[in-house]
Amino acid sequence: MTSLKNSVQLIGRLGNKPEVRTFESGKKMATFSLATNETYYNNKGEKVTDTQWHNIVVWGKKADITEDYLNKGSEIAMKGKLINRSYEKDGHTKYVTEISLNELLMMSKKD
Repeated sequence: MTSLKNSVQLIGRLGNKPEVRTFESGKKMATFSLATNETYYNNKGEKVTDTQWHNIVVWGKKADITEDYLNKGSEIAMKGKLINRSYEKDGHTKYVTEISLNELLMMSKKD
């Protein structure tokens, strides 16, 4: 049951090409946004699509894979964990929720 404590599974499409940064230590980090869509019918019978955007962070070898194989619009299935952090900007505290990717399944072919 420990794997259920902080686990997120999503299927969606990338909103942008992954941004990759390499740190002085040589470690790589990639970030991208992922859109998930839910379609339902409202009480008037109208079809409604709700899109949620998620911030994804990828480290190490998986960052290399996202850089080489994923593009804007690529469909993926992923598993990760929620990360909450805060930082100071212009004297104000900003709060960010991200998903740290652990597993990746590419559902689109490479362009």
